[in-house]
Amino acid sequence: MDMKHLDLSEDLVMNKKTDLEIDLLLTAIYRLTGFDFRQYAKSSICRRVYNRMKIERIPTVSRLLEKAIHEEEFMNQLLNDFSINVTEMFRDPSFFKAFRTKVIPVLKDYPEIRIWHAGCATGEEVFSMAILLEEEGLMDKTVIYATDMNEDVLEKAKQGAFSLRKMKSYTKNYIQAGGKNAFSEYYQTDHHYAYFHPSLLKNIIFAQHNLVTDQSFNEFHVIICRNVLIYFTAQLQNQVYNLFSESLCAKGFLGLGDKETLRFAEGAASYIEFAGNERIYQKQ
Repeated sequence: MDMKHLDLSEDLVMNKKTDLEIDLLLTAIYRLTGFDFRQYAKSSICRRVYNRMKIERIPTVSRLLEKAIHEEEFMNQLLNDFSINVTEMFRDPSFFKAFRTKVIPVLKDYPEIRIWHAGCATGEEVFSMAILLEEEGLMDKTVIYATDMNEDVLEKAKQGAFSLRKMKSYTKNYIQAGGKNAFSEYYQTDHHYAYFHPSLLKNIIFAQHNLVTDQSFNEFHVIICRNVLIYFTAQLQNQVYNLFSESLCAKGFLGLGDKETLRFAEGAASYIEFAGNERIYQKQ
């Protein structure tokens, strides 16, 4: 088989037959698993499909569809492929610095704080927020709900164990985010991993939640959903923004990724740019 035909190219993405195959694949995934990727950005889905085709040496999307329908483990692998798991500790340090200097002074007046990290992946940003709140004396009155559609990555997040080779860049991020201590105080190491102190987990609840199909489950003072919505179509983005609006209390804060904005979204008039350069909004 000539694997050159599996290269992702604009011609292949726009091919009508291939486009139909992708639609059938996403419909099958939804009907068999309940996970709905039909309104994810097509370019992102295609990249992940073609990468799996290369790995498995499958020549067509139809063959991949057949395998997914009849092999449960392969279907689970596809779900993992489609899950968005790109993250790091104190990702975009200026966001966390703005949260520390601008949002934290508001939260300090609250008797209790509920934060929702939506699409938390393997938990690096959740632990980052826990460290920040601990340093600001707020962790004891805060509950962080960390959710993702992918149960496998949630299990990894619960471990609080991250690759030791990443600690140098994470330490740099922490310092740039306004960290107040030596970052190494928060973890122990072996030859491969940094294990963050279990005390950071005491007020974190990990749970499966699908932004596409699931509903609001609480009222929150802060919702963090960074670099997830860029993979959604505009229609699906608006659906999720409505979910967040339903879930935020009055004067609650919404934190997005640096390539995401509320500016053109339905319901944008309900928010002000609290720290606009860092995509932190406050509900009015």
